[in-house]
Amino acid sequence: MYNTISTELNNGILEITINRPDKLNAINREVMNELALAVDEVYKNDGVFAALITGSGPKAFIAGADISEFPKLTTEQGEELSKVGHTIFQRIEDCHKPIVAAVNGFALGGGCELAMACHFRLASNNARFGQPEVNLGIIPGYGGTQRLTRLIGKGKALELMLTGDMLNAEEALKWGLVNHVTTPEELLPKTRELLQKIHGKAPLAVARVIKCVNSYFRYDENGFETEITEFAASFGTKDLKEGATAFIEKRTPNFKGE
Repeated sequence: MYNTISTELNNGILEITINRPDKLNAINREVMNELALAVDEVYKNDGVFAALITGSGPKAFIAGADISEFPKLTTEQGEELSKVGHTIFQRIEDCHKPIVAAVNGFALGGGCELAMACHFRLASNNARFGQPEVNLGIIPGYGGTQRLTRLIGKGKALELMLTGDMLNAEEALKWGLVNHVTTPEELLPKTRELLQKIHGKAPLAVARVIKCVNSYFRYDENGFETEITEFAASFGTKDLKEGATAFIEKRTPNFKGE
């Protein structure tokens, strides 16, 4: 079905692998188009409760964009390229199901931006993160200037983007860019373990938490008002009744997303 990515449904987790190891999984137009289709499957497939995104091979999550496409682009084409990336990455960020990045090596440029669009990130101890676009005479174009600043703060984000320097895995953990650092061998098992833990929670509540947290960063939304609305809506669900009853009865709840 795909040429540049691969997908596998593993116990309800759609595992999306950027599959261009000879190019260090660099993003090009075809990768973007196929990634958009895979994200659509996460939204639409009731058999998928979560997704993880990773890269093929031992060296790179995504080492950046395919630079060979850049010199021939006009200003208008550059704008369109950026808009496409923003649209796809925003769909990842807004997804009502958890989408987590398992960063298995270099996550640079568009790769770092894709990882940051995910709800959270795990990294192998050989991972490297950065937005080195200034070295090419451009800037991040898929949301990097915004998401990196949100995640690690203005000062450090500016330092990284203005110098083109990278963070190693432990530095990324220190700055809050990733949640966990593992060995390469444990990266996918640890990511699956966390997603399976989330799977035991009420899916409607999970979706509402994602929506409320995202609203914190939206200039046109009041996050507190969003929380009130989503909190209230929870009282109209069977999941709340099941969760409260299970708590009282000291048993594991059986959530159905209703």
